Amino acid sequence: MGDSTDLDLPRGVALAWGVSADPQRGPKREMSVEKIVDAAVELADAEGLGAVSMAAVATRLGYTPMSLYRYVSAKDDLMLLMQEAATGLPPASVRDVDGWRERLRAIFRAMLDIYLRHSWMIDVPITGSPTTPNSSAWMEVVLEAVDETPLSAEERLAVTLLVTGQARWYGTVLAGYAATGRATGLTPEQITLRKAALFDGLISADEFPSLRRAIDAGVFLSPDDPFMFGFERILDGLAAYIDRLEAGGARPAPAGWATLDDAGVASDKKYREAQKALRDAEKALRDAQRHVRQTLREARERAGRHPSA
Repeated sequence: MGDSTDLDLPRGVALAWGVSADPQRGPKREMSVEKIVDAAVELADAEGLGAVSMAAVATRLGYTPMSLYRYVSAKDDLMLLMQEAATGLPPASVRDVDGWRERLRAIFRAMLDIYLRHSWMIDVPITGSPTTPNSSAWMEVVLEAVDETPLSAEERLAVTLLVTGQARWYGTVLAGYAATGRATGLTPEQITLRKAALFDGLISADEFPSLRRAIDAGVFLSPDDPFMFGFERILDGLAAYIDRLEAGGARPAPAGWATLDDAGVASDKKYREAQKALRDAEKALRDAQRHVRQTLREARERAGRHPSA
């Protein structure tokens, strides 16, 4: 087990594990997969993933695109290697943190730091479980963090998905702010103020009373971190579950994967027709709500022009 020599690895994965050598002859001796990947990461950091192409990376390095294909034969392989390089290894300091909860919190923040430095990583498609060294190392530190708990092997993997998934969701928001900042030149604080002003101007108490109360309470300008609040409550739930297991409580029945295709539902003609009817009804509802808002604005304008005596 653990021997990759007999596996038929995709080239990108093989390059990541170092079992696929660079070509013996290239355009210049100083060319390497590592230099190509470093240049691509620098380009993505500066301009976003959309700016990365074999031609753009080649120009950055002073070579022709065909020269790069001798080392990285496909853009998908390049993206995988970029993600691997940007992810890096977990900081050694997380292993020095005592207690599973505190260690998971430290790992979560370390993952967020990656997205802050490389926001383009959110745009890399998820094609399955990580099969590269650095991604595997991050799974390892999460599994280590819960080694001493009564969680089963499946539950420990679920914790890994929970931590990485929450970090990715938070990273998605951070990446969105970064992209908006690049496009507009605005700081994150200015983007927040702009979004808050839009909510304040568009949301009425008549149509969205709970949301309006939240806006009036200043939630969109609050310094409190809602994502960390949510993550801490997840840890609360995990702690309660671990306490229950340690007290001899029974595990819940395992849940299967959620999928429509297993039952053939998604391909069913009647189901598709029902889904289309639902979308049409939702559109009609949105149109009606828009008409109500317009009528209400016009009524208020008339009332303002002709106040009662």
